[in-house]
Amino acid sequence: MDIGILLSFLLFLGFFAGVGLASMRVKQDTTDDYLVAGRGMHPALAALSAVSTWNSGYMFIGFIGFIYLMGYSAIWIGVISTIGQFVAWAWLYKFIQKEGNERGLRSLSSLVAEKAGAPEAKLAAVLSVFFLAIYAAAQLTAGGKALFVMLNWPELVGILIGFVLVVAYCYAGGIRASIWTDAAQSCVMIIGSVILCWVALGNVGGFSGMHENLESQSATLVNFLPTDISLGISLYFVAFFLGGLGVAGQPQVVSRVMTLKSDKDRKQAMIWFFVWQTPFIALMFIVGLASRVLFTDGDFDAELGLPALAMDTLPALGVGMILASIFAATMSTADSQVLACTAAITDDIKPEWREDHKTTKKVTLYVAAAATLISIAGLYIPGGDSVFTLVVLAVYGLGGIFVPLLIIRWMGYKPDSFHSIVMMISAFTGVIIWTLLGLGEDVFPSVPGVGAAFTAHIVMCLMRNDSTSNPFGRFEITQDQRKKFTTFGVIALCFVGVAEASYAIYAPDPTEDGFSDEIRMYTIGNWSFTTLEIASGSQEIASGSSIQVNADYAGADGRPIGYEFTATHSDNEQACDFTASTIDDDVSIEGGIGEYLISRTDSDDTITDGAMWINTSLLEADSMPIAISEAQIIAGLAPGDIGLGEYSFDLGVTANSDGGVICQNNDDSEIVDWKIEIVFLNSFSTSYTTS
Repeated sequence: MDIGILLSFLLFLGFFAGVGLASMRVKQDTTDDYLVAGRGMHPALAALSAVSTWNSGYMFIGFIGFIYLMGYSAIWIGVISTIGQFVAWAWLYKFIQKEGNERGLRSLSSLVAEKAGAPEAKLAAVLSVFFLAIYAAAQLTAGGKALFVMLNWPELVGILIGFVLVVAYCYAGGIRASIWTDAAQSCVMIIGSVILCWVALGNVGGFSGMHENLESQSATLVNFLPTDISLGISLYFVAFFLGGLGVAGQPQVVSRVMTLKSDKDRKQAMIWFFVWQTPFIALMFIVGLASRVLFTDGDFDAELGLPALAMDTLPALGVGMILASIFAATMSTADSQVLACTAAITDDIKPEWREDHKTTKKVTLYVAAAATLISIAGLYIPGGDSVFTLVVLAVYGLGGIFVPLLIIRWMGYKPDSFHSIVMMISAFTGVIIWTLLGLGEDVFPSVPGVGAAFTAHIVMCLMRNDSTSNPFGRFEITQDQRKKFTTFGVIALCFVGVAEASYAIYAPDPTEDGFSDEIRMYTIGNWSFTTLEIASGSQEIASGSSIQVNADYAGADGRPIGYEFTATHSDNEQACDFTASTIDDDVSIEGGIGEYLISRTDSDDTITDGAMWINTSLLEADSMPIAISEAQIIAGLAPGDIGLGEYSFDLGVTANSDGGVICQNNDDSEIVDWKIEIVFLNSFSTSYTTS
């Protein structure tokens, strides 16, 4: 552990924690202040907090990992989801802010019902708690990963520290503590990200050097079109848009809007949000690409790209700043999600607790503990510690449940309890089934979630007597408007057809460099090795001395993946009388090639030792499936040029002699036979499953 990094981390984390704890000076001991900061938050603070809360562990850990794996084509999730977020801020948040203020609401689940505690509000609250607990667990996992890579602390330790900080934030100042911390963290992180990008670009040779290196790894990394989109490029892009629109379905972000006093404040906050978030996305995109260039090991965890890059390029002060920013962001976001769960439970599931401040704080503690247990459990489930996977499930689950209901209510449609419940169950079922079928690898679950909810809405409007027949609420659709909609639909279908045809023609071939970048559950087996002797000899070596043996290999027979050095001897010590015994001599081996060195001393007749520079863990998985891409397997088992050049070893002897009653044995040297062999990976096989 680098003491400089630890001290810098503690310094900045102390600053962020101090900002949050300072909110105790202005807080009021009321549930309204605890959950919505008395609806008097400054627009800039609310916006910066929304940026941090919406991104946090996802942006710093999960999004970086997605860019690392996808390359240039990952830009679409940033661009298209931003468009969806703009729509949410411009229209849906206006409705949310107005309804929240007029009705005194403190939870998103209350917005989908006409009154608190209604059946649909209770169901919405239960689903909110389910997904937000997963989301909060993802934040704790992200914090644990950051501490693991930068301070080499176990992820479990980071998760438990996060739990303590989350509870401290909540009890100190509620949502105000979270917002203040978010704002401070956003300011520090934008500065740190600019510095990190500047240094990283210098290390990879600028934009041109980065592009060339990515292209040398895989042509698909420098193509703006993704590979292997089996369900079509249109659905792929629509999923990103709905994901951005789904920001209106995130209780922890909506709570920031509810802290604003007026629609004027909402408009100012919207400007602050996009002015801050847009360059931040661009900076993280560059960081993700630079990480792919600098970290090419087959077993590298793509989600560790940002902290690993900071470790590799910044001084201790900068590393500590980045680490503290990541950790503070993930913790304050987890805090926000825990508070959103608390609001859902106390306002909708158990409305009798609504004004009981002490009970509200107890609920907060229980929710934080549940999220911590989920995060810890994920460490022991294959793939359960993937921040990106956890966030995708939570974001699109919440978006599918809430956004369709918010849209129809924004349009003026007033669904009854049954109507609302069917829409939510349809969305939840669509997201879960889509995820279980593994289709989320091609299209994020926002499409089936939102699609199922709107399908249920339209079917009930057409077939159910208790549901208003016009699905568009206050927007009456006349015959002329229907014709326009039909024309628009035909144009949209033509556009989709052109997009799909273009993708089919111009999409990159995932096998053009021989290997796919798609992450699957691969099993690696049937491997075999061959060896080639490049030098050998036999020397008598005096006790206490050593000789140097060398061999050159230029690559005539291929690229080796490792080497072996073998030394054989027979102890020549003779007993000087019938009472004398003998002791085996020690033979020592030191040396190798480049950084791959060995050092061993043994008295066995035959000593064999060596080193390999491929990712041998891929071959030691005992035929167990691992989440990896074919390209990563090839990169991890690629020999490279490490084995080309001079192999140099020092071969030494230490003679050990004994004696008897009459005399002492004479043993002052040993004849040692030695050989240097290089190792080649002859063959191996891979197979995969998509589930």
